Parts: sequence; structure tokens; C-alpha cells
Amino acid sequence: MAEAADFLGTSPSPARRWLRRAGALLAGAPLLAGLLQFSAAPAAQASGRQAPVAVSGSRTVAVSLDALSPSVPSAGDTLTVSGTVTNKSRQAVTDAHVGLRVGPHLDTRSEIDAVARRTDFEPGADGSEFGGKYTQKFAALQPGVAQHFSISVPASKLDFGADGVYGFSVSLSGQTPAQPWEQVLGIQHTFLPWQPSEADTKTKTTFLWPLVSTVHMTAETGPGELQTPVFLDDDLAKDLAPGGRLERMLALGKDLDVTWVIDPDLLASVDAMTRNYLVRTDASATPVAGTHQAVAKQWLAELQQAVAGKEVVALPFADPDLAALAHRGTSVSGSLSQLKDATDVAASTVETVLHVKPATDFAWPVDGAVDPAIVRVATSAGADKVIARSDSLEEPDGLTYTPSAARPIGQGTTAVVADARLSTAFEDDLSQAGASTLAVQRFLAQSLELDGQTGKQRSIVVAPQRMPSTSQAQAMAQALLALQQGTWSQPQDLAAAAKAKPDPGATTKVPPSSDYPSSLRRQELRRPAFAEIATTQDKVDNFKVVLTYASRVVTPFGRALNREMSTSWRGHGKAAESFRDSVRAYLDDLSGEVKLIDKSETKLSGHSATIPVTVQNNLVQDVDHLVLRLTSTNPTRLKIGGDAYAEQPIAVSGGHSQSVKFTTSANANGPVTVVAQLYTQDGQEYGAPVTFDVKVTEVTATVMLVIGGGVLLLVLAGFRMYTQRKRAAAREAQDPADEQDTEDPEDAQDTGKTQDTRGGADNAGDTTDPAQAPDGAAASDGPDGPGTPGRTAGRPGGDGPENPAGPARRLTQEPGGRAPGEDREQPSDPTPDTASESADPSGTGEKVDR
Repeated sequence: MAEAADFLGTSPSPARRWLRRAGALLAGAPLLAGLLQFSAAPAAQASGRQAPVAVSGSRTVAVSLDALSPSVPSAGDTLTVSGTVTNKSRQAVTDAHVGLRVGPHLDTRSEIDAVARRTDFEPGADGSEFGGKYTQKFAALQPGVAQHFSISVPASKLDFGADGVYGFSVSLSGQTPAQPWEQVLGIQHTFLPWQPSEADTKTKTTFLWPLVSTVHMTAETGPGELQTPVFLDDDLAKDLAPGGRLERMLALGKDLDVTWVIDPDLLASVDAMTRNYLVRTDASATPVAGTHQAVAKQWLAELQQAVAGKEVVALPFADPDLAALAHRGTSVSGSLSQLKDATDVAASTVETVLHVKPATDFAWPVDGAVDPAIVRVATSAGADKVIARSDSLEEPDGLTYTPSAARPIGQGTTAVVADARLSTAFEDDLSQAGASTLAVQRFLAQSLELDGQTGKQRSIVVAPQRMPSTSQAQAMAQALLALQQGTWSQPQDLAAAAKAKPDPGATTKVPPSSDYPSSLRRQELRRPAFAEIATTQDKVDNFKVVLTYASRVVTPFGRALNREMSTSWRGHGKAAESFRDSVRAYLDDLSGEVKLIDKSETKLSGHSATIPVTVQNNLVQDVDHLVLRLTSTNPTRLKIGGDAYAEQPIAVSGGHSQSVKFTTSANANGPVTVVAQLYTQDGQEYGAPVTFDVKVTEVTATVMLVIGGGVLLLVLAGFRMYTQRKRAAAREAQDPADEQDTEDPEDAQDTGKTQDTRGGADNAGDTTDPAQAPDGAAASDGPDGPGTPGRTAGRPGGDGPENPAGPARRLTQEPGGRAPGEDREQPSDPTPDTASESADPSGTGEKVDR
């Protein structure tokens, strides 16, 4: 078997070129003969002789090879081939039959690629048809009608020679009205691996089995303390249900020797579905309750059984796009921190949900395409192994075989290079049975050809697409099962492949950034997307410092930010932008639940007063570590706390409001704009400020002098009443007869005057009820005895201008010695403030506390 270079872009050796030219000459002879026969066909028909088989390039009939069993035949097996033939022309095909052809032995992987690309018939290259009973005949093929065929042939009849890969074709031969002679009207090429005995050296093959999905969970949670998760849609339930993509991946993979590569975000999402969850059916609609808990529980339980004892590799949470981060995100501060956070949480998520310890030291860029920047980013979060692909790290021209996957690329990093041909074998649309069968046979052919390149044992890695469809997964499982039952390969874990001894001839040079595929670069997230992510992270950091239970916010938003960098957004830029906007909007709404209550214009009459400001907390949890600052824009006119501004710490319980008072002092009349703003303790603004006007009306010195004079008069009147009472009490203590005999006219005059004053005081006291007379004053009024209100109320001149005792008496009887109308001070308020203002929003023209 030739050992020519088998990589795309590699030139064959001179000996190889000579052999191909000779083969072309040999193949050309039958072709030339066929052309001569084609030209002679009309003459032969005219003479009545049967025309020989001719070559047709028209591909009039489509041949679909739907099933080939076994995929890898061995001695004693019977090969069964089935499929359909469909006449694509407008005329019927007559005398048609399906036959099988075994082509030549294929020596290189490049030859396999060439045969797979061919769609026409080449007599010399496609071998002779097995005749007789190993054909299936059709009297006629009508236009557009598909006809089924099934042919079985013993493997011993296939005339295989040496072990290796052989071309295999299914052809349809027949006649058309325009060309009424037998010719090949359609053909389908595939391959038959032939390795009946155990290979001398088996290839160690690692097959990655990815469980990765798109983003399903939002940052939003339901109201209340339960934090019920909210999903973007219910598509995940469809994938988990029987027949769904993820259900098929699990059902097929559990019976295979594979390395499970899992996105922890998928596990977290499914785990959330096992309990109460909500689904947002429309962006503006209220989320509805999800109903697929049973499906999620079953899938998760089966996965736990499937991975028990198997190798599990955990990608960073939400599978971040390493290439986009390397090319566009590193210029934005904090982007690499997002990757580190996604890596740190990966292991704990997998261990919690699956109860297995995963490997987290592997990084997997999209399609295994790498450059120096991608490698640096991939390893920045702790990974020291990068899963690349051989069409990115291409081997040197002089290497005549496929080397082992592992190779050192510097800085203690190992590149695990997956084989490109094997990894991309299942990327086409395999929903049709014919396409799936061809993919399986091509994969097996490439694997056997790789094993036969050299006698060295090598470790090969297969890294398929991240999210295979159901049909692609089915084809992968079929191919892998045939490979594991074959005779030239043995399974191996990814960790073992990464530790294998590197091949000295393999490339260790990472290609430059200019070689990165432009088709992949166009799908990357742009720099503004990473800037938006960083802005949202800053808002989360600012919000969490005021929370008493920060994890209730940090965890859901941290995971949402990881999802914003997901590889699954490639090719879905609008959807990615919509998701970022929704996360940011929800965070703004949530942080806005802690806010200042708006205030209208406030009036301040006097030199000093207190201004209350109210903070409202509509969150479930308490908030703390906030500072409220009240600032005067004109401190010359109005000072707050003796300066331009004052600050006070504040804490508000969940679902409550809290008012804070600020002492102010006015120096001049006029309006002043005041600004209230919340800050975190580290000085960052929190929320929007509240601005309101304070209308200052200063009290003049003249007014204060008048008020002071009035108070002095009240004090003097009270003192006079007190002395008069004292004199009257002294005279009553003397004997009444003696008092009458010795009464001095002047004293009598004074006594009568005193009685008038007391009576006036009673009347001026606004009461005739003895119970309301303070200190028993009503019981001592008049010579008629205690409690004679009729006489007291009837005394003329009791409230005259010469008798101010009435008002003075009310003043002295006020509890605590306060004058009427004097405000009662609160012990906690600074003089001369009164009780705190209501926490409700201020109305128009509200007055501050004085």
C-alpha cells in the first residue's frame, strides 16, 4: 500500500504521478472504445445487431443507496444492498436493471475523496458489473416514479484482494427512446472496507460525543422568594422528548465507547425544568407555567446512568465563543473574567447534576480552528489542552501518514488535533437514507485507510459538529458501532489521547491569525456586543453591594452573561442582540425597585427646618450599604447640614420605605434646587437622582421683635395674676368678722378688684364647668361659695380691658407650661423641628418640618 501524503493541498510523489498517468492511459482505452461504439450504434440498429453497453454521462436516473449491510463485510458475510432508482427524464426507461460493481483498491485517503466527489460512470474506474442473479430488472421506469431495489451477494463473490478500501458502485442500465441501446443511465459511488482479520496495529480512536444546545434560560425569575426560572421558549422540552435531538443523542451514545463533551448550561437548564419553571411565550406576555417536568426528569436520570464510569469533559458554562473572544472581546475590559467565571462554575454544575467529576482542562474552539490569539484566550482560564483540527494545524508536505493527535505547541499547552476528514464526515444533510449510508461508508473507509498508512500505532481524535441533528447523530452512531466492531480500531479516552507520545514529524506551529477562515470570522460576535456585556456586568456589580442576599442576583445574572457569549449565537446575530437587551432591561427593572420617591416643591419658612427624603424598596430582600446624599445647588441661600450637602447611611427592609431627615438652614429668601442621590458605599451612583425646589421665606427681625413683645406681655399678666391670688388667699385666712371690722377702705377696694379679676379670669377661661377649672379655681370664686358658675358668669366687666387674667390663666394652665399654639418638640428632632413628615410623596406646595 502506497504511503503518499494524504492531506489537502499536498502534492503526490513523482512515482505516484507516473502511476496515475499510466492508469489514465489504461482507463482511456475502454473509454475510447465506448465512444466508437456509441457512434456505431445507429448503424448497428439499422442492421438489426444488438448494440453493446455504452457510456452515458446524462445521469438520467437517480440512484439512491439507502442501506448497505454489513457496513464492513468479512469472509462468510452476505452483502445486502437496497435503495431506489428514479427516472428523472420525461421518457420511460426500458430494459432497465440495477447491478453492483466493485472498483479498484484505493491506496490513499485522497483517492477516497476523489471517488466520493464523482457522480458519473467511468468504465475502467468503476469495475465490471456482477451479472446474472445479482441484478434486479425493471421492465420500465416511468418518469418521476421511484422504484425500490434490493440485491444480496456473498462477500466471497466480490473478489476482494488485499486488505484495504475498495470503491463500490450501484448502477442502473437501460435504454431510452432517444438512445435505444443499453447504457449506464445512473450510478452511485461508495466504499467497502475490507479487513476480515485483525490488523497488526490498531488505531486508537477517540470519538467526542457532544451534548450541547442553544440558550434556553433567561436571567429572569418569577416573583417571590422561590426564584422560579423563566425560559425563552419550550424548545428544550421538544429536544428532550422521545424522538427529539437530545433524546436521540443520549439513547445512541449510551451504548458507545465515547467521550462525553457536555455544556454545563444544558444540565442546569434541564435540572431547572425538573421543578416549577415558567415559559415566556411572547416578549410582552406574562410567562406561563411549564409542564414538561417528567420529560426533564427522565432524560436527566438516563444521562446519569449513561455517564457513570465514562469520561466526561465539561466545557465552560454556556460554551463561550473562544474565537470571538480572542478576536474581538479582549479589547473590552472584563471579557476574560467572564470566561474565567464560566470555567470555574462548570465543574460544580456537572458534579451537582450528574454526580461525576468532569475534566475541565480542555478548550474547544469552533470547528477546531486556532490561531495564537485563540490559544492564549483558551488557556487563560486554566485549560492547558486545546482541541484543534487538522485542517487548521496542517501537517508538513513530507509527512506520508496521519500523525497522532497530541502535539506540544508551547507554553505548556498541548494541541489535541482532531482528524478533519473523520470529524466532518457527518455535517451534510443526512435526513435522506441514501446520504446517511454514504456518510457512514466514507467514514469507515477513511478510518481503515488511515490505519493502513503505517505500522506505527497512533491516537486519532474525532470531533464532530457541536449540535448534530437527529439524522446526523444516527449516522454517527451507526458508523461508530461498525468501527468498534471492526478489526482495525480500538476506543480510547480523550485524556489518554492528549497524553500520548507526540509524533516527532507532526507540526507544532500554530497558524497565524491571517489564516483563520473568513467564513468563521464573519459569524463572530462584534466588539459592541462584548462592550454591552461589560456594561451589564458593571451594573450587576453596582447592584449586588446593596443587597443582603447578593447571590439571588449574582447567580442568575452571572449565568446569563455567560450565555451572552455562547458559541450557539454564531449565525444568529439578531437573536443574540435581543437576548442581551432582555438581560439588561430586566436588570434595570430589578435595580430600579430600590429608588427615591419623587418630591414636589417644598416651602421653608424660617431660618432652619428639616427636609425628609424617602427611599422605597420593592424587592423581596433587604437592602443595605446605601448612602443618601442631599445637595443644595445654592449653599449661600440654603445650607444642608451646615454645608453644601449632607449624607446619611440607609437600610430599607424588603417591601418597605424609609424616610431620612436632613437639617437645613436658610440665609436668604428665594427658590433653591436640591438634589437627592443614592450612592453605594464605594461612591458609585445608584439609581436616578430626585431633584426638587425648596422655596425659602426668611423670618425678619421686626416680626421676631413683635412676637417677643407679645410673649413678654403674657408673662407679666401671668405674674400679676399670681400675686393677686396670693393676696386673696392671705386675707381669706383671717377671721371674716375681724376682717370686716378692720377692713381698710383701700384694702376693700383692692379685694373687690381682686374678685373681679378672678371672676374675669373664670369667664375668660372659656368654661363654666367646675371640672374644667384648673387647680380648683372655679371652687374659690365669689362669696356665694364654691362652684357657683351662675354668679361668676354673670359678673359684669369680667373680661374687660382692665382684667387680662383670663388669657393669662389659660396660659398658666397649659400642661408643661406652654403657651397656646406653641409646638411640642419631638425628642429626636433637632430644634426647632417637629414630627417627621409622611413617607408618602409630597404634594404640591408641601411644607418642610419646622
